[in-house]
Amino acid sequence: MELSKIHILIVEDEPKVADFLQRGLVENDYLVDVAFDGQIGKSMALTGSYHLIILDINLPHINGFELCQIIRKQNDKIPILMLTALGTVEDKLTGFESGADDYLQKPFEFRELLVRIKALLKRTFKSESPERIIRISDLEIDQNSKIVKRSGKKIDLTAKEYTLLEYLAKNKGRVISRIDIAEKIWDLTFDTGTNVIDVYINFLRKKIDRGFDTKLIHTQIGMGYVLREED
Repeated sequence: MELSKIHILIVEDEPKVADFLQRGLVENDYLVDVAFDGQIGKSMALTGSYHLIILDINLPHINGFELCQIIRKQNDKIPILMLTALGTVEDKLTGFESGADDYLQKPFEFRELLVRIKALLKRTFKSESPERIIRISDLEIDQNSKIVKRSGKKIDLTAKEYTLLEYLAKNKGRVISRIDIAEKIWDLTFDTGTNVIDVYINFLRKKIDRGFDTKLIHTQIGMGYVLREED
């Protein structure tokens, strides 16, 4: 798809920031609309036809986390990039769990924003390609629809749980370290005392392995995790 046909919605309550973003994106041949609060952003996001949404978090009426969740209930495929001054690990995790695909902290280089946008759009348009399914034992992962099934039963996953599972599946049989998972899935550097990776692996185990005789997610003590059929 040509850039001139790509329509982006910016939800940002600071006029100077919104104007800077809009002018920069228009100069790069994107079509851009702006909403200055969460309520207007909600209306535009749910009724408009956009290819990508950029969300601030501290918005009047409806904050960015809530708005992201609302959008995700109607559209689970549109790329959502959170652009905010809130940059703690907790903020980023909340953003990802709300359904965001990427998270960029202010202040930022506009060139980096463009790279993030292009990467998200490329991933989205690529997902419209022919069927791409990963099968491991009775586990089925549809990379286009992002639907996961085991023994034919659909399993509901959050955006991050799905991304983590898909990453493990693409590396079937290979032990993936916690550091590698943190960098590839969250784009974060966790210190060795953080147990976030273990927590999300446990979330996946409960949804993917619980109730099945064949366990697929395994711990390699001192090394990381691996997705494979045999115990």
